[in-house]
Amino acid sequence: MLFNSIEFFVFLPTVFLLYWFIFNKNILNQNLLLLVSSYYFYANWDYRFLFLLFFSTLLDYYSGNKIYRTKEKNKKRFWFWLSIGINIGILGVFKYFNFFSDSFEQLFKLIGFHADFWTLQVVLPVGISFYTFHGVSYVADIYNEKIEPEKNFINYSVFVSFFPLLVAGPIERATHLIPQVKVKRDFNYSMAINGLKQILWGLFKKIVIADNCAIYANEIFTNHSEYSGSTLLIGALFFAFQIYGDFSGYTDIALGVARLFGFELMRNFNYPYFSKSVTEFWRRWHISLSTWFNDYIFTPLIIKWRDWNNLGIYFALFITFFLSGLWHGAGWNFIIYGSLHGIALIFELMTKKKRKKILSKFPERIVSIGAQFITFLFVTFCFIFFRSTNFSEAISIISAICSKELITLPLYPKMAYSYSVIILVVLFLIIEWFGRKNNFAIEKDCGLKTRFTRYSLYYFILFLIIYFGGNQEKFIYFQF
Repeated sequence: MLFNSIEFFVFLPTVFLLYWFIFNKNILNQNLLLLVSSYYFYANWDYRFLFLLFFSTLLDYYSGNKIYRTKEKNKKRFWFWLSIGINIGILGVFKYFNFFSDSFEQLFKLIGFHADFWTLQVVLPVGISFYTFHGVSYVADIYNEKIEPEKNFINYSVFVSFFPLLVAGPIERATHLIPQVKVKRDFNYSMAINGLKQILWGLFKKIVIADNCAIYANEIFTNHSEYSGSTLLIGALFFAFQIYGDFSGYTDIALGVARLFGFELMRNFNYPYFSKSVTEFWRRWHISLSTWFNDYIFTPLIIKWRDWNNLGIYFALFITFFLSGLWHGAGWNFIIYGSLHGIALIFELMTKKKRKKILSKFPERIVSIGAQFITFLFVTFCFIFFRSTNFSEAISIISAICSKELITLPLYPKMAYSYSVIILVVLFLIIEWFGRKNNFAIEKDCGLKTRFTRYSLYYFILFLIIYFGGNQEKFIYFQF
């Protein structure tokens, strides 16, 4: 059930009306409704994996309680690693088994041995990377004595499976969401209106920007061998705006829907394409994932390698982003995608003082614009690995972009029709720039004061959503 589907626009009002008008007297009933609705929402993807979601939830709930109640350190450690091992093991089987099997087979061939490794014919359960990370962080926080376990299984189940965030995040923390699940929620009109505006803006990002950029990005990447370097660069730029509009659009819809039910989810995007460094980019892009890796991978590694000084920091950064790349997908192209970002962060850390000294000689505004431009180009370059189906395809595309073909005129099917999409992207960037101090770009109605002008803005956005809504694409991050 896609957020931009007719089914969802029937499902959402139904649950909303039941939630506030039938089940509003009792918080337990509201939470039960959310739980049942979330499982129904997930079943629309593939009901066969409902048991996997339930098993993961039950495992972490039970393990968390055992860790908290057990006094002996060895037993605490046992329950902690049992939960982590089973969670990562399930994720590994569904998402990474075939990748590692194929990689080892290729390695053996390189050293002269022939070996046939097993592969599994399995479907990747939608959202498994997200709800697995929910559970892992919950168990880790209990083990590290940062939180106490949730006693009510219904409350914990809602935390794991709340339908706005179930299939593509944000990756919530128990410390943030469970307290909201446990308290009585009263309908807040201004919060609901804000949620509707954020849903509207998220749909604009997804349907108008991402899905229309996808038409040209898909054409150019799918037939990359037929196009010049300049056309491939245009394709990479289309994909950069496709993935941003797609994923941040999903997040805006998720946060907006959550507000309709009285919940505030954590912010996941903060205008990342206005970043002045790769370090800043990762503070603004997929914030829930980057903070997750910071808290549960990078920080423990820093503590472990604190005697290594800066070398320990560099190793920790690289490993963190290597794993971040692997989290995104089972392929060497994703690993390279993550590793390149790790290398960039290490470079920025190593050269921070020298760069600051050199750049201080230039006007601040010029430095700022230049830094944003370079950061965006680097991120777009890395997205070539992300979008390509494999490593060799990415290298082929980059080779063409870095050749003399880059100075030729780009040419691709329906090029003239893409100009309207480019104009929309520019309009989108302008609105984002002027709204960059808000949680989402139209939160303050772009500064419009009168009721007429505000509603004109809403109806204009709605018109664009309907007019450009013919090309419905699945959300990119559903595959992770």
